[in-house]
Amino acid sequence: MVRLSPCPPFGEKMLSFRNELLLKQAAALCRLIGQRPTPHSNSGFLVQSSTRNYRSQPTHGIGRFKHLLPPETPKKKDKQIAKEIKAGSDSEYGVLNVQVTGYSMIQVEHYTQYVHNLCTRLSVKVDECYAKPTRTKEVMLLQEHGNKMYQDAMLTTHERVVQVSGLSATLAPILMEVLIMNQPEGVQLLVKEHTEADYQVRFKARPELENLVASMS
Repeated sequence: MVRLSPCPPFGEKMLSFRNELLLKQAAALCRLIGQRPTPHSNSGFLVQSSTRNYRSQPTHGIGRFKHLLPPETPKKKDKQIAKEIKAGSDSEYGVLNVQVTGYSMIQVEHYTQYVHNLCTRLSVKVDECYAKPTRTKEVMLLQEHGNKMYQDAMLTTHERVVQVSGLSATLAPILMEVLIMNQPEGVQLLVKEHTEADYQVRFKARPELENLVASMS
């Protein structure tokens, strides 16, 4: 005698058919996206995955211009080379250095700015304006009754240079007269032709490096 199992209710058939349909749709959608099917829960609903695999695709970041440009090679620091010194002629001077020296940095800075502005107003070409290394001197005094000397003061010398070129011979006396008339007390003014030694003085000496290079050669 064969016993037949009771048929499931109509509602359970519809629920199982709906779950199978959802699973088929999810599997087809995953195949289109390129992902594996995600596991489903007991209730039949899909479990959302937190991974975003499309981030690793080759097309990621294609809308950003940085990814479209070729990589830049780092630039090497070139060794500074002295500029060619312009020679003067019968009607105008070559490259001149207007050196301003003093013990007060405020006065030196203000007078240097005045020289720069005056040259600009008189249409004198200013190549550059720079500062030279600060020098320090000790003032020693001898005792009245004795042979020992003691330090009395420390003098710090500040120097600025305004480099001009193309100064005409007719305008040079006028420029010098105006600069001397407005020269403050305690500030020295010197105008000289630019040389290669003036360019080398701008850099700080490194005796340990020079000794190492000399020992290698």
